[in-house]
Amino acid sequence: MKHFLLTWLATAVALLITANIVPGFFVQNFIAALVAVAIIGLVNAFIRPILSILAFPITLITFGLFTFVINALTLWLASHFTPGYGFEIQGFLPALIGSIVLTIVSSLISYFLRTIL
Repeated sequence: MKHFLLTWLATAVALLITANIVPGFFVQNFIAALVAVAIIGLVNAFIRPILSILAFPITLITFGLFTFVINALTLWLASHFTPGYGFEIQGFLPALIGSIVLTIVSSLISYFLRTIL
C-alpha cells in the first residue's frame, strides 16, 4: 500500500512538473494532479490495452515508436474525462510532447525515490 501511495504522489508531482514545461498542458493545483493521475490510471487500465491491440501492426512497423502516440491519446482522453477538475490538454501535440516529458520526469522521480528508500 505504501508503494502505491508513493507512486501516486510521485506521478502527481511529475504531472505538475510536466504542466510547467509543456505549453498547452495545464494542471491547476496538486489536488487536480491527484485526480488526473487517478483518471489516467483508469484510462490506462481499461482503454489502453484495447488501443494497444488495435494498433499492434503499426507499432510493429514503427519499431514501437507508435507507443508514444498511444500514450498521447490516453493522456488526451483522460483530460476529456476531467473537464471541471483543473486538468486540461489543449490539442494532440501538447499531449504528445507531454506524454514524452511525463515519462522522463516520472522515471527520474521513481529513480530518486528508489535510491532514497
